[in-house]
Amino acid sequence: MRWFQACVATGAVALMASMLSSPAAEAKVAAKCVRAGGSANMITRDLAEFMAKAALKNSIAGMQRRPIGPIKLTCKNGVTVHCLARQKACK
Repeated sequence: MRWFQACVATGAVALMASMLSSPAAEAKVAAKCVRAGGSANMITRDLAEFMAKAALKNSIAGMQRRPIGPIKLTCKNGVTVHCLARQKACK
């Protein structure tokens, strides 16, 4: 009878530990991905887009990650054109 109680108690502890570790495991997976970015200020929009994408590529490579999904590019006109490129990057 004591053996059975010990097995049930061990099983309950293991079940509780697995339930508690699941959110932690999900957090570890999410921590492996980041939102990388690169920006550029140039005279023309084409140059600003090109340089922002190049800066993004260098940022991702510097973190030793790989790009995931599409690049989100936003540009604002002013004296110069400012572009910001962002993309998800994971290990």
